[in-house]
Amino acid sequence: MSQFSSGFWDFYIGILTVVSIVACAVLLWMQSARKVSAPGAGAADQTGGETTGHVWDGDLGEYNNPLPRWWMWLFYITIVFGLAYLYLYPGLGSYPGSLGWTQIGQLDEENAAAEKDYGPIFQKYAGQDVKALASDPAARAVGQKLFLNHCAQCHAADAGGSKGFPNLSDTDWLYGGTPETIKASITDGRTGVMPAFGAVLGEQGTKDVAHYVMSLSGMTSDSLRRLRGREIYMQACVACHGPQGKGNTALGAPDLSDQTWLYSSGEPTIIETISKGRNNQMPAHKALLNEAKIHLITGYVYSLSRPATPPGK
Repeated sequence: MSQFSSGFWDFYIGILTVVSIVACAVLLWMQSARKVSAPGAGAADQTGGETTGHVWDGDLGEYNNPLPRWWMWLFYITIVFGLAYLYLYPGLGSYPGSLGWTQIGQLDEENAAAEKDYGPIFQKYAGQDVKALASDPAARAVGQKLFLNHCAQCHAADAGGSKGFPNLSDTDWLYGGTPETIKASITDGRTGVMPAFGAVLGEQGTKDVAHYVMSLSGMTSDSLRRLRGREIYMQACVACHGPQGKGNTALGAPDLSDQTWLYSSGEPTIIETISKGRNNQMPAHKALLNEAKIHLITGYVYSLSRPATPPGK
């Protein structure tokens, strides 16, 4: 990878950019002067206009006219603007620009300004208990806005989730629904791994286990496959999902005996999950959100699956 981190590329990009702009200026200057017709190329047409002698379709002639002055000056202005921009801002390899502007610097300034304006609002709720926040309409409104900005992209605006992204508005929790576990999920993220068993179980074994899993939640299943699948389940799956398929919140292993499915409950999907496995990633937000914001989002998420109760209850 050393060839891509070499300082040569900085010079290459800078020189290529400047040469391209200068070439545009030279081309514009060359096209701004009236061309002289070559001997015998053709003089004036019936209207008196000078042509280059190029004719198409018998009567379409190319006139030897310079570019419009307004268009030329507009092009010159853009060239000057481009050179000025590259002097002030980064754009020539590693040259930082005379103003020293960076995207990260601008983001930090905007975040600092936002924190100055809205920080006191977040800090107002920082010392309150999560359950109290969940019962406070004003706190929930602030938490909802933070949720829409940082969480709705995966969990949807109504927190109903989608395929592969948990529903946060029901009472089914992969890692538990206490304030502590919700806050830990937001702060540090979660990594859920379902290993692939297709190569181990084979096609028929995978289908047998799928039918047993289907039976755990009351779905219609093949009785013979269900019987064979139970034996395999007790050997390969019980360690994470438990003997009754109730799951394990310490591992994030889902409950297979309820009606809640992260990737839908159809036979093909269950077979795919067992055969190929699943890898889920909940990103950590501790580097993006301060503790006060995470606290408010925790209160809002906690309130979604619980009826509103008066403070202190």
